[in-house]
Amino acid sequence: MYSGENVLKLQKNNIMNDEHEIIRLARPVDESDHTLGLKSAAATLVEYGDYECPYCRELHPLIQEILKRTEGLRFVYRHFPINNLHLHAARAAEAVEAASSQGRFWEMHNALFEQEQTLDDKRLSRLARKVGLDMERYEREMGKGDYRGKVEEDFKAALYEEGVTGTPTLYLNGLRLSRIHSIEELLSAVIEAGASLKADSHEQNSWLHRLRNFRLGMTRL
Repeated sequence: MYSGENVLKLQKNNIMNDEHEIIRLARPVDESDHTLGLKSAAATLVEYGDYECPYCRELHPLIQEILKRTEGLRFVYRHFPINNLHLHAARAAEAVEAASSQGRFWEMHNALFEQEQTLDDKRLSRLARKVGLDMERYEREMGKGDYRGKVEEDFKAALYEEGVTGTPTLYLNGLRLSRIHSIEELLSAVIEAGASLKADSHEQNSWLHRLRNFRLGMTRL
């Protein structure tokens, strides 16, 4: 599972589609998704991500800033761990699902992206303890692989239904963002989709200025 070889084949097949076709989100956001923001939000941003992807890690705090400084935006995170590139990515996704079962998905999600060291089982356990999980339950469920099937299903759905070939892959209001190269462009796209900036201020202007220095990358195979 989580095969980089299969991803590479699909990536080659989808190059022309990415450049010349509008790609729509095949699997609508539903109650099984992990979401931040109101269901009624004008704009919905979906990310397929990998917890060991450096570009996802760079993008993470900027999405948090956009969520903080806009209104009318909902954020959805879905798993796409590419283990051929990132050896612990699938296990990290399982740990987040274990945290979700205890009502701590976003706490663990944030903790993983703020961690720059290898996400082996020992470090995952430390982070689980740090975010306040019941460690006896966490270790038992992780030991049995209770969430392995869910993460594998998410990966396969992203690969074969959505045609996802790298991380981060973003959809805005159901349309893939294939030409976003900077966080400033992402912010503009979010606003065009219906979200709005909160009250203007000198701090807001400073934040927008800092965004110009960030360039959004993507995991390549």
